[in-house]
Amino acid sequence: MSPPAITEVPQAEVRLRRVEDLPGPPGLPFVGNLLQIEAERLHLQLEGWQRQYGDFFRFRIAQREFLVVAQPEAVSAILRDRPEGFQRTDRGCEVAAEMGFDGLFTARGDRWRRQRPLVMASFDPAHIRTYFPTLAKVTGRLARRWQQASASGESIDLLPDLMRFTVDVTAGLAFGQDIDTLGSDTEVIQTHLDKIFPALLRRLLAPVPYWRYLNLPADRQLARHLEAIHQAVQDFILQARRRLDRDPHLRERPANLIEALIVARDADGSSLDDKDLAGNVLTMLLAGEDTTANTLAWMIYLLHRNPSAQQAVSETVRAAFGSEPLPSRYDQLASLDYIEACAHETLRLKPVVPTLPHQAVRDTVVAGITVPKGTLVICLLRPAAVDEERFADATAFNPERWLSDRTAAQAGSSSKRVAMPFGAGPRICPGRYLALQEIKMVMAMLVASFDIQGVSTPEGGEPRERMAFTMSPVGLRLTLKRRDRLPDESGAG
Repeated sequence: MSPPAITEVPQAEVRLRRVEDLPGPPGLPFVGNLLQIEAERLHLQLEGWQRQYGDFFRFRIAQREFLVVAQPEAVSAILRDRPEGFQRTDRGCEVAAEMGFDGLFTARGDRWRRQRPLVMASFDPAHIRTYFPTLAKVTGRLARRWQQASASGESIDLLPDLMRFTVDVTAGLAFGQDIDTLGSDTEVIQTHLDKIFPALLRRLLAPVPYWRYLNLPADRQLARHLEAIHQAVQDFILQARRRLDRDPHLRERPANLIEALIVARDADGSSLDDKDLAGNVLTMLLAGEDTTANTLAWMIYLLHRNPSAQQAVSETVRAAFGSEPLPSRYDQLASLDYIEACAHETLRLKPVVPTLPHQAVRDTVVAGITVPKGTLVICLLRPAAVDEERFADATAFNPERWLSDRTAAQAGSSSKRVAMPFGAGPRICPGRYLALQEIKMVMAMLVASFDIQGVSTPEGGEPRERMAFTMSPVGLRLTLKRRDRLPDESGAG
């Protein structure tokens, strides 16, 4: 029997190929392409190989062979065939479990199905609407932090400030905790969180899981960071349990994700355990910090490079809020379509998750390529999104393309089916709606209260892209001039 096909191409019309028959970069005996791989530049190396070998190629790290897929139709088919046909890799799940954040992101099968409804409910629009006053308050704190830098003439280390903002938002929405890292100049939880994704990527790419046998200095340092993070996670759980004990009605209607997880954990016959609870808390911290903060940093840089788009953002904000330094009502965010278009355009050019690794659950076929069960498959997202055949003037920052979708591919597929920064299918990112609201709030605050004087890099040119599981700009510094009054502590003007 032929393997099941997951693409639209009828098998009778194609000549099936094997992964081992695909082109790819030549490697060395035993190690394969290991010595060519630089973890911080992995996405750039894969994109370079895609330009050389096409949308389907292979490479090898020791005994592990990878199939790389860059054709958007095939990528979409893979993402939509989750979790039945493709799932997180064995190595990825093992490393996440060892680090203690094996929550929804790495959960597979029935475990994923049990956890996803709880997480989705906590990040749905209705919940975020209820949280809006706190979102406004946290955004006001970011504005005051930037005002202090502006008044002193100091440039702002952009990404760390944005990560403080996103962690504060995530802790408030998902955990009911006002941790206010924006107001602190002492060591904050981000100091430890920042070490997780780089270590995860290094271990995913390692030819063998050496850390299970050798305790190198880097591994001992990582252990200290993990210990601090796990203590913070346990504190979040303890505070949530105390709230539930004080107000038993919360068990009927939990106010946030952590309370919902605890209630589910404590229910008779529950399939969740303490490990699931802690793993999801840490997963939300990591996911909430990196992805949105990186997108905002790239977006501020791209807007500064494109004054007409920056001016359009300012006009959009003035039309929506007048002289208000921040949106005062949740429904005002719906009028910021142009900022949302800027976010989509930023994610097209600078996807914060440019690679998505998976593993085949069963024998299948991808675009005429037989993919045996267990095959490691990396979906490469950016090449199609910057393809001139799919987007007019593909390398230009043009948010208007998202307002009409008039730049759809010649083949007729829409832009959103080519650029898929939040993934697709059943495992699409549950936090995508919150991310867009955070982006709208920060950008509205920025253009309403400040003039951007400069966005610089250490080398003075284009920002260097650094891969650490997510893709971030290196060393962006923001210089601002205060324009008008800033929000007060409540978030209002």
